[in-house]
Amino acid sequence: MSSTTVFAVEGMSCGHCERTVSTRLSALPGVTAVTADAKAGRVSVAGQIDEARVRAAVDEAGFTLTGRI
Repeated sequence: MSSTTVFAVEGMSCGHCERTVSTRLSALPGVTAVTADAKAGRVSVAGQIDEARVRAAVDEAGFTLTGRI
């Protein structure tokens, strides 16, 4: 079953940050959609996701996933 999970992400400050996180997360297996919001400090990830992979992708992009919202 597919669902949407919202995560808090620290360090995003602009559109470039949003695109970087979105690109990394969109490449993960099972992810069907990503919406990053730098101003709110969150990213919504739809699909069948592995939270450990989401965390690793955000970290590799240079940001910090601080948990689910």
